[in-house]
Amino acid sequence: MSVTLHSIAIFVHDIDKALKFYNQQLGLPVGKQGSFGFELLESAPHVGVHPAQHPDAKAMVGRHTGLTFEVDDLLALSSKLLAEGVTFLAEPAQQGFGMMAMVKDPDGNVMALWEDNVSQVVAEGPPA
Repeated sequence: MSVTLHSIAIFVHDIDKALKFYNQQLGLPVGKQGSFGFELLESAPHVGVHPAQHPDAKAMVGRHTGLTFEVDDLLALSSKLLAEGVTFLAEPAQQGFGMMAMVKDPDGNVMALWEDNVSQVVAEGPPA
């Protein structure tokens, strides 16, 4: 028997604002779209963004998703997102495992943005 992770769901109140945030601001590719919402990152696992239509889903909006997106230039992306008014809970900071920032989507769902720069930091020292 084989068990694998198939999908992760993020529930939102405003699908149009969510689409702008995930696609235009974060730059994630959008796959399937429909009345169910839309999918990001069509490779497994799928990340689905869905309108919160039922009470249980509505209760999930705005919670920490535990979701982390790996980015190749966190400082550049963070500057762009800050200029576009995205809410940061934690601005980029060097951690022992890379550089990380915490942001909220338009519905308050919390996620991390992470850059794997540990080998660069070891070789060059922390960013100025």
